[in-house]
Amino acid sequence: MRSPPHTRREKILLFCAAVPLLLSLAAQTSLAQTKTTKPAKQPGTEVTVTAEMIGAGIVSSGVALPAIPPVTGNRKTPVKSWGKPLPYPIVIADRRNNRLIEIAPDKSIIWEFPSPHLKIYRGNEDVNFSVDGKLLAVSEEDNFDVHLVDYETRALIWTYGVPDRRGSGPGLLNYPDDAHLLADGKFITADIRNCRVLIIDPNDNSIVTQWGKPGTCKHNPPAELAHPNGATPMENGDILVTEITDAWISRITREGKVLWSVKAPNIRYPSDAFPTVDGKQIIVADFWKPGRVVIFDPMTRKVTWEYFVKEGDNALDHSSIARELPDTGDVLIVDDLNDRVIVVDRKTKEIIWQYGEKGKKGFTPGLLNYPDGVDLDVFRDWKTSLNK
Repeated sequence: MRSPPHTRREKILLFCAAVPLLLSLAAQTSLAQTKTTKPAKQPGTEVTVTAEMIGAGIVSSGVALPAIPPVTGNRKTPVKSWGKPLPYPIVIADRRNNRLIEIAPDKSIIWEFPSPHLKIYRGNEDVNFSVDGKLLAVSEEDNFDVHLVDYETRALIWTYGVPDRRGSGPGLLNYPDDAHLLADGKFITADIRNCRVLIIDPNDNSIVTQWGKPGTCKHNPPAELAHPNGATPMENGDILVTEITDAWISRITREGKVLWSVKAPNIRYPSDAFPTVDGKQIIVADFWKPGRVVIFDPMTRKVTWEYFVKEGDNALDHSSIARELPDTGDVLIVDDLNDRVIVVDRKTKEIIWQYGEKGKKGFTPGLLNYPDGVDLDVFRDWKTSLNK
């Protein structure tokens, strides 16, 4: 038999009578949980997050972005060049804006990836395209993790490391610098404060290769490394390893054979050495003030080109990346603490292209905030696409 409906007043009285019982049951449940459930122990050591590490937060240029053209080129056969002063668009790791941003040679913004969440994505400091141009490998030193970003969907698809926690155990990193996705799909990073280079399989997060070891920071590659901050793949698969201590640069095969190991000339704090376009020489930036860029022959240590200005508008302040540009031979430089990325003419040594303003931080068009990494988009014919 169906019960008669309660009046509104009766419902209120019934609810009030039930409240003490509900509160009592909730308290008993909470007490039981307190007695039986212990908080899970977090891996590694928690890191204090500072205002500097958070930077500008989650920001975007606000520009309406054009449609992405298909991949039609690669590093061996790049798409149509724009010529001087900058032959291809560049993706910049805009560190304290917590974003990746792509700038065309005409200085228009054509692609952008703002942080999806500051807890897991903050302080991106190096960025490099995968071999097929479809993914971006990203490292975050003071967020203690590395990532893969899908270029077309602008989605974070893989992470290794635990944000805001440092360590050397499984799944942990301690100030990871440099990030590349190798041709075989493995991920390589230089784990600076653990004094090691790791090659990781993103399919199961297993470490397939480790050079160096935590707690032993001296130059004896590949068994021991002295604070490596660069691990750059070369065209044939060898790895160019940069060690901060004493400015060592070594060429090591994937099997761990050291082909050569030399000290970079005229460099105090080497940052992410790269091969020149022909693969015969080395180009490296000096993360110092005033900064410097050196191109040298690793067989003779002879300097074949150098950019060094002691003071003034053309001086560098902690330059982190230098790349020889294909097609023109000029030099692309990330001038970190001057908040700009520049191109220097190979012959005149004058700055012929610049994005960002020296000493002016920002995230609106034309401005950067501690840019720290860069790669060339030789994969998409943006020149044709933008001129349609």
